[in-house]
Amino acid sequence: MAVRKIINRLGSLRLTIVLLAFALVLVFAGTIAQVKLGIHAAQVRFFQSFVVYADVGESLRLPVLPGGYLVGFALVLNIACAYALRIGFKRGRIGLLLIHGGLLMLLLGQLSTDLLQVESNLRFKEGERSNYSVSGRHWELAIVDTTDAAFDQVTVLPDRLLAPGETLRPEGLPFTVQVHTYWRNSRRLGPMETPASAAPKATQGQGTRFQYDSEPSTTRMDRRDIPTAYVELEADGKSLGTWCATGWVDAADTFTHDGHSYALTLRPTRYYQPYYLKLIDFSHDRYLGTNIPKNFSSLVQIQNPETREDREVLIYMNHPLRYGGQTYYQSGYDENDPTVTILQVVKNPGWLTPYLACTIVSVGLLAQFFGHLGRWLRKKTKAS
Repeated sequence: MAVRKIINRLGSLRLTIVLLAFALVLVFAGTIAQVKLGIHAAQVRFFQSFVVYADVGESLRLPVLPGGYLVGFALVLNIACAYALRIGFKRGRIGLLLIHGGLLMLLLGQLSTDLLQVESNLRFKEGERSNYSVSGRHWELAIVDTTDAAFDQVTVLPDRLLAPGETLRPEGLPFTVQVHTYWRNSRRLGPMETPASAAPKATQGQGTRFQYDSEPSTTRMDRRDIPTAYVELEADGKSLGTWCATGWVDAADTFTHDGHSYALTLRPTRYYQPYYLKLIDFSHDRYLGTNIPKNFSSLVQIQNPETREDREVLIYMNHPLRYGGQTYYQSGYDENDPTVTILQVVKNPGWLTPYLACTIVSVGLLAQFFGHLGRWLRKKTKAS
């Protein structure tokens, strides 16, 4: 009986209304918070969490709302229990079955999107080709063995591993990496900001000429965090020096050890594909007499060595390219170079889920409507 009572309460209509009310509050609060936090930070705080906390003072955080994950999980339980209690597999209720099944698929599909979706960008100019895209939020410390002229042996350390005080032992490298400092956002200090007596934190490479300091993460959509890391390399108990790896510098630091040549750099995380995209032509049309974009499109060539595919595809607004599990959207352009295009690349294994869920719900609504209509017509016929 106790289990029955729990199922009754979890499947109650009152709980459904309460959870939908919390969902509305979350959407409203998350939308308002985007002004201060930015889109990504607001999504993480309000929707990709179990509890929403509010900062009270400098060190106190209090829970104020259930997060999106908690509300979604509770809705899944609510729909499942409501189905078990009131619907079941009884005849004439196929419409309700489809409606509830579609709603469950929609909720679970959104969860899979949050957990599995990967977003990145591909920026290249006419004539260039690329087989990788880069992340806009995540970075990696890349150590490249350039000894062999035929190929490079690349070892990457994701930014989640670059915690200050950590000692990393990358597989395939003859030295360890000690992380002294890692700032998710940083700024380069000018000559007037750096005391003449201050010794540089780096003892090797380009970091000996410049100094950096931490900076609060930016929330502006037209800017991004630029991290900086100070790492020390050690081999056989001896230090190879402290290096500054930063997103402010594109060029890599180079050094030699034990007869091998290496390059060290901090770069946006790369996502490689087994095929190439080559930009043939980029078109950017503006409304006459203004700088307002009217249309911009990218004509790309798909070159896949595995399938020997070689064809051209036009990517433009609302007409993305879906290929190899990736979706390429026309995202932007470089205002200083009319030959450069920017494509947003999205990998979402569950991208079909919302379409299937909405289709199932629609079929369920139609089945429910025509089922009631048929019963009403039969009653009318008998009465007449």
